[in-house]
Amino acid sequence: MSEPIRLAKRLAEQLNCSRSQAEQYIEGGWVRVNGVIQESPQHRVTDEKIELDKNATLLESVPMTILLHKPPGYSWDDGKQSAVSLLEAANRSASDTSGLRLLKKHLKSQTCVTPLESGASGLLVFSQDFRVQRKLWDDANFVENEVIVDVQGGVSEELLQMLNRPFTRRDRLVLHAKVALSKSNEKTTGLRFATKGAEPGRIAALCEHHGLRVMGMKRIRVGRVPLADLPVGQWRFLQSHERF
Repeated sequence: MSEPIRLAKRLAEQLNCSRSQAEQYIEGGWVRVNGVIQESPQHRVTDEKIELDKNATLLESVPMTILLHKPPGYSWDDGKQSAVSLLEAANRSASDTSGLRLLKKHLKSQTCVTPLESGASGLLVFSQDFRVQRKLWDDANFVENEVIVDVQGGVSEELLQMLNRPFTRRDRLVLHAKVALSKSNEKTTGLRFATKGAEPGRIAALCEHHGLRVMGMKRIRVGRVPLADLPVGQWRFLQSHERF
């Protein structure tokens, strides 16, 4: 048996290519070791059978954007119980019709660009794509978010009109939203907020200002991309035709 060496080195020797090209093939999911896809160039091999997929390409993969249905209790950032921990293969939704092969690098260096309260649920957007990051982070105030907020008790027509007025505090605009009734029963009223930007706490502050107790909050749309039927705790890739 030969001494263990890095898979990238063995593949480079086998293909008579550079080490960096071998690493691209491996990280692209094009290499099998004894019939099993191996995505780590550092993986050690000895006498195993190394195969390169006939469709292998050295074209760089496109940076990926992921939509996650965040459950309540998860933080959007890198805090305690971060939602990024849900980005794993087991949580990929069956509703993902992108047809993309899932690679380890698709889930690495994902940045959440749509802040959301820890207690809220709904759509979170993670992306490796600087264009998406710029649109949803730097230009957030131009992207509409739609949020369903359940408040305790009823909401009168007069109060609904007040909620639709710009909310200012110390002469500073905190929130300007289009608010409509979504549902109501004896105990709670559902309010549909459409507002630009995704700064956590603004909607809750408006409700509190008008004496409303928030019972639950769920973001159902970011820009033109809806949460739709994505199950709680699961994720899917943003499809090529979808635009925020």
